[in-house]
Amino acid sequence: MVHRSVVLLLAAFSANLALAESNLPSSALVSSTAEAALPMADSVLVRKSERKLYLMRQGEILRTYKVSLGARPEGHKQYEGDYRTPEGKYRLTRRNPNSEYFLSIQIDYPNAEDVARARKMGLKPGGAIMIHGEPNVPKRSRDYYRNVDWTEGCIAVSNSDMVEIWLMTPPNTPIEIAP
Repeated sequence: MVHRSVVLLLAAFSANLALAESNLPSSALVSSTAEAALPMADSVLVRKSERKLYLMRQGEILRTYKVSLGARPEGHKQYEGDYRTPEGKYRLTRRNPNSEYFLSIQIDYPNAEDVARARKMGLKPGGAIMIHGEPNVPKRSRDYYRNVDWTEGCIAVSNSDMVEIWLMTPPNTPIEIAP
C-alpha cells in the first residue's frame, strides 16, 4: 500500500529534480500543487519493440522510460490470458495508489474493436491493462523486474519512473501503444 505522504514526498523530490534539469519554457511547467515545476505530458507513446515509454508534450519528448511488457510481447492482445500487451490508441483512465504494484494507471483497453475481435473468436478480450511499478511484494529480484517481460499484458516501469509518470499525466491522457 502506498501512503499519500510517501507520494507527496516523492512528488516534492521529483519537482525539485525537474526544476534543476528542466530546459522547458516556464509556460510548460505546473506550479500550483505538490507537483510544482513538473512539465505535464499531453500524450504517451509506447514502442514495444524498443521497450520504451515516452511522455510527450506537443510532439516533443519530455521523458523516456524503460518498460517491461507482457510475457508474450509480440503482436496485439487478442484475448484474456494471452500475455500480450495491446497495441493501438487508448486513454489513461483510473488511478490506483493502493494496487498490488507500486501505483497503477489503467489503460482503457478493451475498446469496441478489441471486444468484437475477441467475441468473434469466442473469447473474452481481457482487461485491467495498466501502467504500473514493481510488485509491492516481490517474488523475484529487482533486476528481474527491470530486464524481463514479466507482466500479464501490462506496461511495467521502475517505481521511481512510475512516480514521474503518475505526476506528469493528467486524467484521460491519450496513449498510443505501437509494435
